[in-house]
Amino acid sequence: MALKSCCIYSIVVISLLLLISGIALVLAKVFQHFLQSEVKKEVVLKNGTESFEAWEDPPAPIYMQFYFFNLTNPLEVLDGERPAVVEIGPYTYREYRPMDQVNFQDNGTKVAAVNTKTYIFQRNMSHGPESDLIRTVNIPAVTVMERFKDHSFIARLISDYMRGTGEGLFTTHTVGELLWGYEDGLLKALKVLNPDLDDVFGLFYKSNASNDGEYVFFTGQQDYMDFARVDTWNSQSSLTWWTTDECNMINGTNGASFHPIIKKDETLYIFSSDLCRSLYAQYEGDVTVKGIPGYRFVPPSKVFANATVNPANEGFCVPAGNCLGSGVLNVSTCKQGAPIIMSSPHFYQADEKFVQDVFGMKPNKEKHETSIDINPFTGIVLRAAKRLQVNVYVEKIPTFSQTGDVRTVVLPVVYLNESALIDDASAKKLKVIVTKKSVVENIPFMMIGVSIILGIIFMFLICQRKVPDGTAAEQPLLS
Repeated sequence: MALKSCCIYSIVVISLLLLISGIALVLAKVFQHFLQSEVKKEVVLKNGTESFEAWEDPPAPIYMQFYFFNLTNPLEVLDGERPAVVEIGPYTYREYRPMDQVNFQDNGTKVAAVNTKTYIFQRNMSHGPESDLIRTVNIPAVTVMERFKDHSFIARLISDYMRGTGEGLFTTHTVGELLWGYEDGLLKALKVLNPDLDDVFGLFYKSNASNDGEYVFFTGQQDYMDFARVDTWNSQSSLTWWTTDECNMINGTNGASFHPIIKKDETLYIFSSDLCRSLYAQYEGDVTVKGIPGYRFVPPSKVFANATVNPANEGFCVPAGNCLGSGVLNVSTCKQGAPIIMSSPHFYQADEKFVQDVFGMKPNKEKHETSIDINPFTGIVLRAAKRLQVNVYVEKIPTFSQTGDVRTVVLPVVYLNESALIDDASAKKLKVIVTKKSVVENIPFMMIGVSIILGIIFMFLICQRKVPDGTAAEQPLLS
């Protein structure tokens, strides 16, 4: 009987210990801190780690899609009417982007590399062949006209040459030529005067099987928050194109990798050489990709807002004080003087005037927003879509009759969608990590659950002990 009582009261002691321990572990977040400590040690750019292998040669398939805007009314545009365009695409390329010339520095705290990108055309995923013809603005001609518009004598010579060769404000070329380059007659003629001038033009000329310069990244060895963060680009720790130090800052990663333990209230910074600037993304909502939980981060509208809306963007107005409006970025200073204006596709989140100025613009959040879905525990990118539009600033130039009576407009040429989705093998590995994390984090709650069950068993046993005593008391005494 004494042994039975001892067992019963041992149950209540164990139950209380489990309950107190479980609650203490939950409040102190012991297991969460342990897991975070372990992942911080693993997510480092060094030989032998899975993080380094994925950074060096991303396993997820990456696709680059180009959507062109074919101009349908060139003669009317020269007469001052609103441009009308029709979207044609996608023209899809498989993108390979391994890190080359990898070199560890400063005792493994930094790593230098170049990100070589190669594009292979995917006919079965495309609207048509690369030989499809697109009518669009003549970017070399517009660039030359803008360059010499205030030099009347040179402008007259150039205008006469263009008239003689039939060059105008608009041109027609194949998709392949517009993307990867073609020999331009006007540039070739000007090369006689300037031998250093390149007479080949393409929106992504010299970008295939090439890189955008050397990066130096932090490895995360000293601080997990610095994982894959860009230290310098082309040996520079800041840019020189913009008019304020804040706008010239190189912030964040290159967008392919992020540090682990990401919080919802965090701001993720990304440096984009395509945009010639750094930008940032903020939490929008929870997502699930291939069964893996993630956070969706998107650039808020104020990233590309006018300086009147976001004063921090004043430095992006070039020349100083020349702000075009919200949602567009003049990158001519970093594009050899070409009047290139960057925006989101179809002027998504831009001032309404840009949408209305061109017939055929249909901004859509789902199709045209840049987004990154990240597993917050590991920092691994589950799904991403970088969407940018290349536009040209077009205006009437009195010294060039080729511009006719064209209205001032930001004319869209092409938009790109660079997307990636975690591959099945990586997703399977990540699922195991997420499952283990869930099990370990729930150990304290399991302890609390067991303590409750033991408490119920204790109460049951106590009640059972009392039943026989009551029964014996009611039995009559024998005479």
